[in-house]
Amino acid sequence: MSVERVLLANPRGFCAGVEMAIKALAWMVRSFEGTVYCYHEIVHNRIIVERFEKQGVVFVDSIDEVPPGRPIMLSAHGSPPAVVAAARERGNYVVDSVCPLVTKVHHEVKVRAGKGYRIIYVGHEGHEEAIGTMAVAPDAIDRVESVAEVDALDHVDGPVALLAQTTLSHRDWEGVAVRVRERFPEVWTPGRSDLCFATTNRQAALMEMAHRCDAVIVIGSENSSNTRALAQLAIEEGCTSVLRINSVDELPTDDHGAIALHGVVGVTAGASAPEELVERVIEALDPADGVEMVHVTDEDEYFPPPRNIRELQTAIEAASTALLGGSWDGRPAMDDRVVAASDVLTALGD
Repeated sequence: MSVERVLLANPRGFCAGVEMAIKALAWMVRSFEGTVYCYHEIVHNRIIVERFEKQGVVFVDSIDEVPPGRPIMLSAHGSPPAVVAAARERGNYVVDSVCPLVTKVHHEVKVRAGKGYRIIYVGHEGHEEAIGTMAVAPDAIDRVESVAEVDALDHVDGPVALLAQTTLSHRDWEGVAVRVRERFPEVWTPGRSDLCFATTNRQAALMEMAHRCDAVIVIGSENSSNTRALAQLAIEEGCTSVLRINSVDELPTDDHGAIALHGVVGVTAGASAPEELVERVIEALDPADGVEMVHVTDEDEYFPPPRNIRELQTAIEAASTALLGGSWDGRPAMDDRVVAASDVLTALGD
């Protein structure tokens, strides 16, 4: 039997934060001679990391690995304040590509800790975002990710705040949050949820189609929290065959090399997975009845480049205009919105 139809989730793939980070690192690669360094993976996707490595980017796990005076980018997941300070001391040009939604949580931690709150942070142990967030106020924060861990927390006499890793699924968050509110009825929570809108939208699209699928394919890396959450959600929605893959090469095949899937196959992608991977998977599945889009919402969120990238763009634009004898007032405006990160990756080459 062959694949009859593909149900394609929409939204899927790159979120606004990933778009911003990829384009910012590409600007650095094109703007500086020599090696550009990046603290941790720019996003959790090996194909993207390897493509930048081929352009000479070196990814490091310690700022001490960066030679003094070299340009440094900090990853989209957010970095501890000490790392940011060390990078600015060591690098001649530092770009912090942290997602604005993560910055929001860092700000909430700093403000609440400054007001004497005990912060309960729901996040995955060892995840870069959680590490960076907890480092903002390490003496005022407890990380939990289960009801049992909430129950194990010490009694708190003062005010309590509840915050979250942005890439959690609602199901990861909700049960733990309910238990926190039971233990600490006066707990403070932000007016706008910490959970990433893109993560929520991708989960909603998957839930809309999972019950119709004989199998679900989630494209993305194992170390991507939101990708793992999508795969787990498909299982919880009752799909008996759920595959998380990095690339088309990981699709199951039979003894003759044919794709070993049949019926209706759902396809989605984590927030760090390029659309080119989705296209290759659909091409390999070759559904007899084509592709049906499962659309739940439009995403028009846009995060502009980090401030010093914008300043760099303006400086290059000014120099080019002056060298070519053009008019500053009449020059065509540079619009980062019209450039897709997927096109930037394609331009970088395989």
